[in-house]
Amino acid sequence: MGPPILDLCELLNIGPLEYADPPRKDPKLVSEKGLPFRSLLGTGKYPIEQRIEDKRRGIGRQKHPFVVYVLTIVMVGVFINELVVNSRAQGTPVSFKPVVNPMLGPSGSALINLGARFPPCMKSVQGLPSSTLMPCLNDTANPPDILCTIEEVCGFGGFNESTPDQWFRFITPIFLHAGFIHILLNMFAQLTLSAQIEREMGSAGFFITYFAAGIFGNVLGGNFSLVGSPSVGASGAIFGTVAVTWVDLFAHWRYHYRPVRKLAWMTVELLFGIALGYVPSHLGGLCMGLLVGTTLYPVVSPTKRHKAVMWAFRLAAIPLAVVLFVVLVRNFYTSDPYAACSGCRYLSCIPTSSNDYCQGTGQCTVTFILQGCANSNFC
Repeated sequence: MGPPILDLCELLNIGPLEYADPPRKDPKLVSEKGLPFRSLLGTGKYPIEQRIEDKRRGIGRQKHPFVVYVLTIVMVGVFINELVVNSRAQGTPVSFKPVVNPMLGPSGSALINLGARFPPCMKSVQGLPSSTLMPCLNDTANPPDILCTIEEVCGFGGFNESTPDQWFRFITPIFLHAGFIHILLNMFAQLTLSAQIEREMGSAGFFITYFAAGIFGNVLGGNFSLVGSPSVGASGAIFGTVAVTWVDLFAHWRYHYRPVRKLAWMTVELLFGIALGYVPSHLGGLCMGLLVGTTLYPVVSPTKRHKAVMWAFRLAAIPLAVVLFVVLVRNFYTSDPYAACSGCRYLSCIPTSSNDYCQGTGQCTVTFILQGCANSNFC
């Protein structure tokens, strides 16, 4: 009698295990041939049937949203630094004088000094040269009695007596927040919605989408918001991830549970979010999120026709995204945006007598965080 293992093999009508033929692959389970950048796009990784099932169950490409975790930690650290800077300047982490910052955070001057998007720090602005006086970081009076030049408030070494050129303010505002309320709302959205998008897209695609949307939101806001109004926050970037959920809904309509109802809720949420926030930045982030998300989101294409349509959208989205960036950055530095869109100022400004009904540079609209400028000379 042979060894027990050989008897078992004979009983099962197979040869000895060490000589058994390798199992044949079921052709139905062989993954489809990959395309260029398939790792980034998430195609050709595993069988289409399994990808469809994972989509229905909400299973993404990775388990943990590492980029979201890192961004959240960095943003909380930056916000703590904002409070420290304001505390050193005014004696309290939150600006209470001459008015309370409604977001419960630092003064406007402190945010500008830390990297808020503020066009006079980025280019020559008619009516707001770098020598213009404005409240210093430590001013607590209304009207302001401690004044600094725009160049001094902008910080980062100033402009060396040349044209303002702090281009990095298209990027740094993403990491800054106006106060506790602002950062809590943004971090809640980031740790829920944005985190799920990263799980589905993968960290590489999410990283590109997030920052493309955030930066373009600041580019659009810099073009069509009042030049005297600073802006901070990751809302543009987060709206870019919101846009990816729309790409997912329309690309995978048949795999979503009650897609019409989901579309209705997403529309209400989108309109509510835009209405509450800084509209140009939100719209810019949403627009770029749609373009980059269409390009990088791993879409499940069950048919050749569906795949062809998606690639047509991708090939159209890439050049459009590049053109929008180039045109609007060039417009910001070389043209008067209000000449092209005179009504766009009202997207981020509610007309009142205190801000001259959104006319001029709008420096008085900085009252939200800029100490309630009561002196008309600052308008």
